[in-house]
Amino acid sequence: MATLSARDGHLTVPGSVEEVDNNKKRSSCSKLDFLSYLRSLTMESTLEQHLDDTMKNPAVVGVLCTDQQGHNLGCRGSLSDEHGGVVSVLAKQAAALTRDPTDSPTVCLESESGNILVRSHGTITVAVHKIAS
Repeated sequence: MATLSARDGHLTVPGSVEEVDNNKKRSSCSKLDFLSYLRSLTMESTLEQHLDDTMKNPAVVGVLCTDQQGHNLGCRGSLSDEHGGVVSVLAKQAAALTRDPTDSPTVCLESESGNILVRSHGTITVAVHKIAS
């Protein structure tokens, strides 16, 4: 995550380009649309809040969100970064088994100690680890 700083009344991002304005040098965020940056911060905090809310369920011991490549977007509890690739592939393989391309199946891995539910929602794949009740 980039760190913003304020200088001469302008917000700057490390690595941004410099430009000259009326013989005064100032930073420009031309490579980073500030509104997009703010939206990504909001989406990130929203995802973090959803992860925290999911973990409040006493039956849930882990949650993981990945993108289509299996990169971790956020995780809590028993599910970690290292599970992202497997979770993403499981969801893709399950989708390949269905006849309807718009169908999004749920994969349930069952064990005596609990279940891991995996499902894709658009470009995001979510896994939830629940303990047996």
